Amino acid sequence: MSRVALVRTTHREHGVKASIAALQVNPVKGKEVLIKPNFNTADRCPGSTHNDTLLALVDELWAMGAKSISLGERSYPLTAEVMQKKGVVPLLRERGVEIIDFDHLAKSDWIGFRPKDSHWPNGFRIARPILETECLVSTCCLKTHQYGGTFTMSLKLHVGVVPTSRHGFNYMSELHSSPHQRKMIAEINAPFQPKLIVLDGIDAFVDGGPMTGTRAKGDLFLASTDRVAIDATGVAVLKVLGSNPAIMNRKTFDQEQIARAVELGLGTASPAEIELFSPDEESEEFCAMVREMLSKG
Repeated sequence: MSRVALVRTTHREHGVKASIAALQVNPVKGKEVLIKPNFNTADRCPGSTHNDTLLALVDELWAMGAKSISLGERSYPLTAEVMQKKGVVPLLRERGVEIIDFDHLAKSDWIGFRPKDSHWPNGFRIARPILETECLVSTCCLKTHQYGGTFTMSLKLHVGVVPTSRHGFNYMSELHSSPHQRKMIAEINAPFQPKLIVLDGIDAFVDGGPMTGTRAKGDLFLASTDRVAIDATGVAVLKVLGSNPAIMNRKTFDQEQIARAVELGLGTASPAEIELFSPDEESEEFCAMVREMLSKG
């Protein structure tokens, strides 16, 4: 069973702490930790990771005994510009977090993969820090994706570990022009495995996205060690909130991102293998709604 903790809250610090604590695991103790946020752009949450969520996560990882903490990202515009607009650089440095701007990686630090049966015609490359970190922690948002991804949560988050044309590669053009885009998103995730995923669902896009869209209040946090389980649960949350036809009219495990991730063995294979739970009575009513939606597919 893959466990997913759901905490109802309007306070991000509480959401981070309570959802992680509910899992009763500590994959970061004594480890060199790399955080992958959602900094594709600097748009207001859920267009990007909320600063409060990121800082609460950093504080919690230190409290859990992380040996070191870094943050690594490749944004759609220049990564340094996105971080500057968000104002996170001094906040992270105050907390002893090293910032790894993937724009500054040498070409040799984008490691190539050509998996068998991949929908990437010539394979793809992954940023070396993602592959070499002792402990990858991913934090994502709750939202739909209007440019072919359908939704963007933990699997889609990792498109940001693949280089762009400004790094000398053409992978983003390949991805966004392919009819197999959603399968290709899942395939990016095969060479590495996050040890912890935290999803901020206080604010959601139920249509549009990933930068701007139709907003809804989810007022929840999710945490898991399983990318597929947390994305499936997130899709079920979007269904409960009321989303667009691409979400509402397709079974969760029939979504191509999820179905391909299951084929690759990246996580749980069905709703029956997800233990969705809440650590408090205040969260259980909504959790039950999501659990029912998840069971229906």
